This record gives sequence, C-alpha cells and structure tokens, in this order.
Amino acid sequence: MKDILDSSLSDKVYFWLSLKLIRGVGNSIFLRLLQVFGSPDKALEADEDDLIDAGIRRDIARNIRKKDFLLDPEEEIKKLRRLNARIITYDDPEYPSILKEIDYPPVLLYALGRKIPYNQFFIAIVGSRNASHYGMRAAENISYRLAKLGIEIVSGMARGIDTYAHKGALKADGYTIAVLGTGIDVIYPRENKGLFQQIRENGTIITEFPTGTPPDGKNFPIRNRIISGISRGVLVVEAAKRSGSLITASFALNQGREVFAIPGMIDSIRSQGTHFLIKQGAKLVEDVEDILEEFGIKIEESQDKKDHKPLVKLSNQEKKIYECLDETPVHIDEIIRSTELDPSEVLSTLLRMELKGIVRQMPGRLFVKNMG
Repeated sequence: MKDILDSSLSDKVYFWLSLKLIRGVGNSIFLRLLQVFGSPDKALEADEDDLIDAGIRRDIARNIRKKDFLLDPEEEIKKLRRLNARIITYDDPEYPSILKEIDYPPVLLYALGRKIPYNQFFIAIVGSRNASHYGMRAAENISYRLAKLGIEIVSGMARGIDTYAHKGALKADGYTIAVLGTGIDVIYPRENKGLFQQIRENGTIITEFPTGTPPDGKNFPIRNRIISGISRGVLVVEAAKRSGSLITASFALNQGREVFAIPGMIDSIRSQGTHFLIKQGAKLVEDVEDILEEFGIKIEESQDKKDHKPLVKLSNQEKKIYECLDETPVHIDEIIRSTELDPSEVLSTLLRMELKGIVRQMPGRLFVKNMG
C-alpha cells in the first residue's frame, strides 16, 4: 500500500476508502462503525463478534473481516492519482459542514478542482434537461447575478437548466460545484466535456460514486440529496410534474432548506412542476432579490443592476440588428424584415456578433441577445 500513496491520498484516506468499498457498507453503517470504533482502520481490524455487537449484520461483519471489496482500494487510489483527483473524508476540514446535517451524508467525496470554500453560502439551481430558451436564460441570468454577489452555485451538470446554471456562475467569474451522478472520471452528458473542464479549473466537481460508475438512473436521486444538502436553498427553474428536480426539492424540504421556483407558461409541461411547488408553498422567484430576502440579505440598488447594452462597440449594421433582438428568440427572417438589410449582410453580421458574444444562435435559425 505505502508505495502508491502520497500526501493527497494518505494512509488515512486509504482506510476510509477501504471500509467504504466493503460489500454492504453504506453510509449509515460506516457512520455507526465510526462512532463505535473511532476510525475506519480500527473497524477493519475488529473481530466479527465485536462488529456484530456494534449492530452490524453478520454477513456484513464477515465481509469486513474477509475484506470483501467491491473494488480494489489500491487500484482505485492509483486511478485517482492519474486523474489528479482527491478524496474528501467526512472528518476533513474541506468537507462542507452543512452537508453533515442531512440523513446519511456521504462519508467520502471524490473531488476534482479547487478546494471547496469553508462555510460558504451555496444556492442550488436545478431544472429540466429538456429546457426551453426561457428556462435556460432564467437559470443563467439568476446564476450570473447571484455569483456576482459572491453567492456560490451548485448544480448537477446535466444538460438543460443545470448546464446554464453552471455557465452563469462561470461567466460571472464566480465559483460553482457540480455534483455528479457518475464516477469522477465519467463525463455525462458527453456534450458537457468543455463545461466539465471549465468547472474543474474554476470550481469543484464532486461525487460519492467510485471511478467508472456509469450514468445509471438510480444514481441521480442519490446525487440529488447532495445537491440540496450542500445548499442553503434550492431554486427549481423548469420541471415536469414527475422529475428529478422535484425529487431534489423534496430532499431540500426534508433537510430544512428553502425551496424556490420560477413560474412559467401555464400551458407548458415544463411549468407543471414549478407551479406545483409554488402551490405547495415554495417561494415564487422573479429576481435574485426574491431569494436573498428569504435569508435576510439586502443589496444596494447599484450593486446588482442589469445592463443589456453590449460592452463592445457596434457597427451601424450591428446596432440595427441588436435593437431588433429581444430576450425571446427572433427568427432570422424577422431580423431581415425589421432591419431592411440584405440577407447576406444580416448573416455575416450575425456571425460576427456571435463571435463577439453579443448574440446567441438557437436551433431553427433563431437569435437572441446574449446575457451581458
């Protein structure tokens, strides 16, 4: 064992990981063993009778004595070293103290990226994978403005709302945590590979699942309790009536966290979940102030003003196009009609504006103002 360990993956971490990888040892059993024996290495050395006396089932006690691992802990540590990943144990100062408040908190977290800030104020933003432009823009905008105020953003790096929640925080040069429902080495969805790298460089990626764990459906509700557990409140942007986002909201309520929801169109299936939450008492959110006031946080009027003017100088053609765009998608044919410019000129100008980050192209030749 000694030759594969270094300062970031120490003997202590090896014993924590080894006990967690014993077949049948979940978080609740691990915490019971920790309470009785004081440390994972002592639990691993305990006699079968002592383990049974501690309330451990006989078959699991035998697994501990036989060192019946689901995965080889030494091989797992080798993989983590290759990834430059680390393990945060339950007693590590980096482990978020608020996460210890939930039922059966994860006893260890695999992590990539920056050290998790101590005792910070996290807000989770979650929602539909099949998000509308309205939902994606709302998630990015609120995340951006919260991050500008120094509030950290948590989400699950899923496509749709989660993706734009992370993007908003990163765009504001803020800090974000992505909680995975896979192993730390499994990027899901694959289209978020670039986002994964951005979060790794500017935030933190965490999971409680061992390396190589695929994106199985059963993993995501397990993941969701960490998203809510690490946060002071959970904002649901868009969600169907039965969705993972509502599971996260349910966890949040059970964990004593605040629940917020953004209303949507009454005829949209994506609004059913958020409207249900609002009917059940979740706070309706139209702006960041609706979230902050729930925690008694006040901001100066000048501290958080949106300015939809682009930060770069525009040509006359760019100004014409920018002025006819809105926060909702506008089709290129409508842009051509409104500006009375030549279609080829509109196309080339939109391309330049997109490269400058002033506009964003949506599917179906639709364009919108990019958030500034």
